[in-house]
Amino acid sequence: MSDDWRGETVDRIRTLITQAAPEVVEETKWRKPSNPDGVPTFSLGGLICTLETYRDKVKVTFAKGASIDDPHHVFNASLDAGTRRAVDIRATDALDEDAFVELVRGAVALNLA
Repeated sequence: MSDDWRGETVDRIRTLITQAAPEVVEETKWRKPSNPDGVPTFSLGGLICTLETYRDKVKVTFAKGASIDDPHHVFNASLDAGTRRAVDIRATDALDEDAFVELVRGAVALNLA
């Protein structure tokens, strides 16, 4: 895990996810030689989202994001995908944390419906 702004961002996103859904289960999946740390995944009643770190951004991909109401337009990536939606966060971006928490809660509600 990165110890720069990306690591701080991942920690903050993890906190927001657990704030939104205290029963969430975090697992690391898809470990491989090119990504030995794997990909953190968050589930509750099914996959909620994945959390990936890239050189220039942190990406939170919601598995069923296209079905989640996003009135604050937090989703800013994968907007044309049929099922998923993502939030790309760069070093200078300010995340609307309350709106992000609502996305997580929406994903949980969809999984548990």
